[in-house]
Amino acid sequence: TMAKNCSPLQQSLAWCMGTPELPGIRRRIYYISKNLIARWPAYVRDANLRSKTAALSGSFLLVADAKWKYIDILADKSQLTSEAQGEIPSQTQLNKLTAVHPGVGPEATAAACYLNNSDNVFIVEDMKGFFRVVGSEKWITKTTVAQDNGQGPTGTTSTTINVEATDEVPAPFYSGIIATEDGDIDCTDVEGSNAGNDNSGSSNTGSNSGNNSGNTGVTPVYSNTVTINGSSRSVSGGSVSITGPLTSLRITGNNMDTIMMHYGSNTEEEVDINSAKTVATWSGNIAAPATVRITHWNGDNENPVEINWFTINLTSSNNGGGGGGGDNGGNGDME
Repeated sequence: TMAKNCSPLQQSLAWCMGTPELPGIRRRIYYISKNLIARWPAYVRDANLRSKTAALSGSFLLVADAKWKYIDILADKSQLTSEAQGEIPSQTQLNKLTAVHPGVGPEATAAACYLNNSDNVFIVEDMKGFFRVVGSEKWITKTTVAQDNGQGPTGTTSTTINVEATDEVPAPFYSGIIATEDGDIDCTDVEGSNAGNDNSGSSNTGSNSGNNSGNTGVTPVYSNTVTINGSSRSVSGGSVSITGPLTSLRITGNNMDTIMMHYGSNTEEEVDINSAKTVATWSGNIAAPATVRITHWNGDNENPVEINWFTINLTSSNNGGGGGGGDNGGNGDME
């Protein structure tokens, strides 16, 4: 049994003076009962099951005919917060959403009927266009409804929805699809043409398409010439076959982020990346026959997505060929 890699996850956290950090959340939130979710997006984890980031990978898959519902709120009176809870090594985050709806009529009052005592998940959009999830697959979400009919001629009416949800990280970022009654919302783009448009009251479908200029992260690049067991191999075809076992792997690139190895029934290992993020190395012993799937993160590192890169087919005898014709090509050979 191989020893676990207990390398720390720490990274530098920079901030440029003058960068605007806009507070608050937008005027429309989305929610759905967890009973209508067939599959959840997942965290990207290392071999020790540590979450590598506060971003979810993939989309919510809903049961047939299910759609996300929306609630319009007063953005100036609503808030999303997170605080740590528990003790080491079992610390978690308690994410709290306060959503204030202005109405107190029959429709607003009925919110108590389907929110109280129901396990829900909520999606909130912040002022920079990022979508955040309040609610976890692991723990029950507590939702309560309070109502105020106001006092006197200068009073204010409100129906306040309070949400408390335990999660592993502060309200994780979501870059998948929100399938609503008005159409699908693509959450992959941020700071697009709908930024600041809080009064439209309509779906954002397509309004951000292709506009990713607001992201300040650096796009990772991975070379398609990879050193496997000491020999250079081209992985641009999507797969390579070697006579096992697999003992070493070396990958080069620029601004490389996370590279994972998947093999066996459910085994994952992370490939170590140097501090300059230009060289990634792994050593060990994976016996043949086996199939090792290599994934990496692609796209802007403010909004990463884990994608399949290439596959290593380990054969027991010399019946494997060179580069195969897999479906998943790389990002372009740097060398």
